[in-house]
This record gives sequence, structure tokens and C-alpha cells, in this order.
Amino acid sequence: VQLQASGGGLVQAGGSLRLSCAASGRTFSSSSMGWFRQAPGKEREFVAAISWTGWIPLYADSVKGRFTISRDNAKNAVYLQMNSLKPEDTAVYYCAAGASGAYRFAASYDYWGQGTQVTVSS
Repeated sequence: VQLQASGGGLVQAGGSLRLSCAASGRTFSSSSMGWFRQAPGKEREFVAAISWTGWIPLYADSVKGRFTISRDNAKNAVYLQMNSLKPEDTAVYYCAAGASGAYRFAASYDYWGQGTQVTVSS
């Protein structure tokens, strides 16, 4: 099982990026998928999660209204549209899959991608 995250980069404050995460090796169409991030010297933190059933996506308060998570079950992929980026959004972003509950906690997820760097300059 492999999760491949992409789409990170360097952007100015106020800009946008779209992260993608493609899964291979098994289908995650019946599992929740999420995004986490880790800034230097900080713990990994929850960003957003989405279920295959269509319940309202979950977001961290710090990104609510700016980030949008979506998924394409046919492509076995999850996306994170990030708008109005701030310097404090700078981090390595990880996609995760396989959670069946407690979606805000990293330990709930069975599979992780390698991470993609997002850097927001002021």
C-alpha cells in the first residue's frame, strides 16, 4: 500500500496550492482519508478529514474557511485545496488513510504518505 502526496511548493502569503494524494495497492473508497501537517520543532497536527459516506468534512479551526478537502473514489485519491495561505501554514503535509473513527488523531490512521513541503513566505 502506498500513498503518494504531491502539489507542495513555495507560495506567497495569500496564495493558493492544491495538494493531491494518490493511493495504490488497495482501495480506500470505504475508509476515511485525511491530511495532517508538521512544522519544524512541532508535533504532527490534524488538518482535515473526509469520509467516503459524505458526512460533513472535518477541519482544524486554524484552516476552517480557507482549506477544502475532497476525494475522488474512482481515482482512489484525496485532495486539499488551500487558499489564503499564511506563513503559519508552512509545514510538511501528510496524507493518511484507513481511519474508522477518531479522525482528528494521527494514531487512528493505518497508512501514511511520504509528505510534501508547503512553504508560505510573508
